[in-house]
Amino acid sequence: MTEQPTSFERPQTGADPADPRGALLRASTPPPGALPAQARAGETPAPGSDMTTPPPGSDPEHSQPTVAAEPDTHRPRPVSELPDVIPAQTGGDSASSERRTGQGVQPGRPTPMRRDGDRLRFVGAATRRIARGIDLDEIVMGLCRATVPTFSDAILVYLRDPLPVGDERPTGPLVLRLRRTDRIPEERDTEGGFVSPALQPEPTELTELSAVTAELCEVRAGGALAEVLRGVRPVFTDSPAARAALPELLGEGGELIVPAGQRAILAPLRGRRRVIGAALFLRRPERIAFEPDDLLVAAQLATHSALGIDKAVLYGREAYIADELQRTMLPETLPRPTGVRLASRYLPAAETARVGGDWYDAIPLPGSRVALVVGDVMGHSMTSAAIMGQLRTTAQTLAGLDLPPQEVLHHLDEQAQRLGTDRMATCLYAVYDPVSHRITIANAGHPPPVLLHLGGRAEVLRVPPGAPIGVGGVDFEAVELDAPAGATLLLYTDGLVESRLRDVWTGIEQLREKLAATAQLTGPDHPPPLEALCDEVLDMLGPGDRDDDIALLAARFDGIAPSDVAYWFLEPEDAAPGRARRLARRALSRWGMEEMSDSVELLVSEVVTNAVRYASRPVTLRLLRTDVLRCEVGDDVPQLPRLRQARATDEGGRGLYLVNRLARRWGATRLSTGKVVWFELNRGG
Repeated sequence: MTEQPTSFERPQTGADPADPRGALLRASTPPPGALPAQARAGETPAPGSDMTTPPPGSDPEHSQPTVAAEPDTHRPRPVSELPDVIPAQTGGDSASSERRTGQGVQPGRPTPMRRDGDRLRFVGAATRRIARGIDLDEIVMGLCRATVPTFSDAILVYLRDPLPVGDERPTGPLVLRLRRTDRIPEERDTEGGFVSPALQPEPTELTELSAVTAELCEVRAGGALAEVLRGVRPVFTDSPAARAALPELLGEGGELIVPAGQRAILAPLRGRRRVIGAALFLRRPERIAFEPDDLLVAAQLATHSALGIDKAVLYGREAYIADELQRTMLPETLPRPTGVRLASRYLPAAETARVGGDWYDAIPLPGSRVALVVGDVMGHSMTSAAIMGQLRTTAQTLAGLDLPPQEVLHHLDEQAQRLGTDRMATCLYAVYDPVSHRITIANAGHPPPVLLHLGGRAEVLRVPPGAPIGVGGVDFEAVELDAPAGATLLLYTDGLVESRLRDVWTGIEQLREKLAATAQLTGPDHPPPLEALCDEVLDMLGPGDRDDDIALLAARFDGIAPSDVAYWFLEPEDAAPGRARRLARRALSRWGMEEMSDSVELLVSEVVTNAVRYASRPVTLRLLRTDVLRCEVGDDVPQLPRLRQARATDEGGRGLYLVNRLARRWGATRLSTGKVVWFELNRGG
């Protein structure tokens, strides 16, 4: 069954389709004897007009309405509904002739509903239209468009502000806000035809409904409006209770727009738990008044709309929670480590399912290194997102321990097994060292990364695939590769390269070709900008729905120049601290940073002294000049130093206290060969 068309959905020749909706109802009545041109007595309608009775056997639900002269005692009937079957005992010939000639039809009056079946068909079509809406605005608009002009000439919809969600108990007073108004365009009557110029009001009478009614209404406890809303059932506005409630709802002077008699219905909107608003249905004074059966129609419309609004609010809250969950699971911003530039993208599988199991991360490590991570948990549910969050947190913790990439994947595998037997994910973990211009990569069943060289050549890196995280009992292998300056490493999830139309290896080859073609646009000596490169990569997806969410992380390797690095080996002997001070002073002099010599010499001496006291192998000393001055001292002792407050009688224990007070940052990282103690100082002080 088709839906009831509204006036603007059936534009007529000569009418303005852009006519605004929501104006004040006309209170003027047509002058006696004024009829549309096609409805004058004694005239025959033009051929092809839709005022004839549909032929036998035609589909009544899709037929045009039949205009007939009927007394006011009949029930209102929606536009575009079934024509009446003329009983033989009531003089069908004369009635048919009336329909053919158009005699007896009063302008501005729709064909009335004559049977209960008409109302049932209207309610069925209207509720289907309301049920189509997903969000709040779509449902409210569906209610307005389904009722105007078929059931009423205008409608005002009020909703609670704010709308309660689910079982939460609203706080504060009950406040209604005018959410939407709708009305029949003034150029047309309720039949979709033209109103004769004699019937058209002056332009000054066209007033917006929202301009003459209050936008906000605070429902007073124990007041007339509160009693009507508590009653839940729709009422005619000529009843004493509704008449007392209208000024409170519409504001001062707003009740003047309500026609007299039973031409307005006030219907409370009740959701599953409480009243969430009200709808006011209005008919013009020249139109047939509402009948008692129309209260049942209004009740059905109000019930379906209120339940739909309740569901829309719940859906909106779930979508908000999903967005917030995804936002907190992924990095809000990427770090800016020395020697590498980063860019990222994340695309959900669909707008209605914004939560997925894909993630990416960039984690700064000691020695100006950075860990690059990308992973994909099976599924697209909230559970997948929660597992992804736990794995990402575990990866950050393991990265803070500065474990090798293969060890990180091993511990992630153990964590996934603790989460459940079917918790599986793929992950690729890489560590980039800007000093050595090398990158170490370990893979757990993830698509291999692609490296775009400065000259425009793109290659798929040969990384052992490994088994997915969660399988258990599998060893992971790491490989160390060159990461030349100017090259770009692209890490991604399988949603970028795999779909229903192509397998993963075909997609990887297309990605490689896309990167090479993009690099050719900027020339062999200039790599493409990272942000533009990410956009170009996503363009290879093409139009249409995505099968999977996509995480993308791009890293441009700049490296640290050898001239900004000073590196020495010191024998673990008593003379090592003095030698470390001299080496640091020479390096600072070469870099033009003599003003930092006193602070650097003091802190280097304290850290080296602690290292040589327990070390059995040579101690390493490295200075890095970047945006800060960084000093790293490594030894073969795995125990990490602990900051403590030395007593007045202690001969030592003050070295780390001085480092903590003078350094910008400091820390200690355990390595497989021992540990590294590092500190940073701001350049120039």
